Amino acid sequence: MKLILSAASLCALVVAVLAHEHDHDHENQMPLDYVKFPYQAMYPGDNEVTADSIFSGITTFAKLPWVQCLGKERDVAFDIAFIGAPFDTGTSYRPGARFGPAGIRAGSRRLTLYGGYNVPLAVNPFLSGLKIVDCGDIPVTPYDNKFAIKQIENGHKELLQRPTFSPLGNDSVTGEPLVPISADGKHHPRVITLGGDHTIVLPILRSIYSAYGSISVIHFDSHLDTWKPAVFGGSPSDQAAINHGTYFYWASQEGLIKNGSSIHGAIRTTLSGPADYENDDKSGFHRIEAREIDTIGTDGIIKKIRETVGDSPVYLSIDIDSIDPAFAPATGTPETGGWSTRELRTILRGLDGLHIVSADIVEVAPAYDTNAELTTMAAADVLFEVLGVMAKTPLGKVQGVKVD
Repeated sequence: MKLILSAASLCALVVAVLAHEHDHDHENQMPLDYVKFPYQAMYPGDNEVTADSIFSGITTFAKLPWVQCLGKERDVAFDIAFIGAPFDTGTSYRPGARFGPAGIRAGSRRLTLYGGYNVPLAVNPFLSGLKIVDCGDIPVTPYDNKFAIKQIENGHKELLQRPTFSPLGNDSVTGEPLVPISADGKHHPRVITLGGDHTIVLPILRSIYSAYGSISVIHFDSHLDTWKPAVFGGSPSDQAAINHGTYFYWASQEGLIKNGSSIHGAIRTTLSGPADYENDDKSGFHRIEAREIDTIGTDGIIKKIRETVGDSPVYLSIDIDSIDPAFAPATGTPETGGWSTRELRTILRGLDGLHIVSADIVEVAPAYDTNAELTTMAAADVLFEVLGVMAKTPLGKVQGVKVD
């Protein structure tokens, strides 16, 4: 049987459908309109609807707007950007961290399930007024380490050297206008990099140097990563000498690290011998052994870190293996005896007030994770703490106040 509608009947049907759509207010429903590029994602505020279908849609970090920062939207401004560096051909044991950025984003899906308000830090970074975006990944070749490292440096620098979306504003205490703390006098956005193995930090520090000069580093890791190339891997070629155990050695040699105001945390690796620590000293680092948490606790560790870096601009690098493999098994070189996820998150919250200019989390290799996604969730939660600290402390100072 054929259904034949007159023009009048068809018109009436269209009007009825449109009225039905208006009644259900599709324009404001989730998740179809969850991300409103180029504006901030629609995160629920205090006492608003939460627990929506956060598992749907394209997976960005914490459902942030996706911006093609290295493509056709390279002129879009932001305050904090997440960028992936899917590189793992500098690893010495388990490969697979090239899939880290995708895994961390998947682990972050439930970050805003209940709204995103960080109770201990008393801030919702997603509703802090900052423009926070996910820039996708830097295109990284798996065939040529030298070329890949340059790709990472160029990609990071392109984001770092972009104008910020928000002005610095005024000091919360004095009301005086803030000026940038960078060495070049410009107000730079922050970049949070999703690794990738730890080799990616060398090109990132080269990028950071272009804005801040030599930088203090807070480094959470079970390993030193300042080994001499002749010791770690034997340096069979110039390119093989740059890997995830030697990148800080090279960063120190290039003057990228501020000697004496940088620190490792969660160290518990075996060594070739005491000479490794002597080399670490020369590379400009202080050390906090993982086992110190049993004697000085998280408060003592936070105190050591803050005393070491002072008020300096600081780069934060987090290897997921700083967490014990009981809590984060999916990593390139697991070491038992590490900190719990709770302990690391507590320590990160203790950095509140520091001028963290950029950060990374690395060595997440999802292929070794459990079905419960323990490691990728831990990585996302760690970055949630970092994001909260960043949102609370602008990268500025009052004119005339010295930031060492």
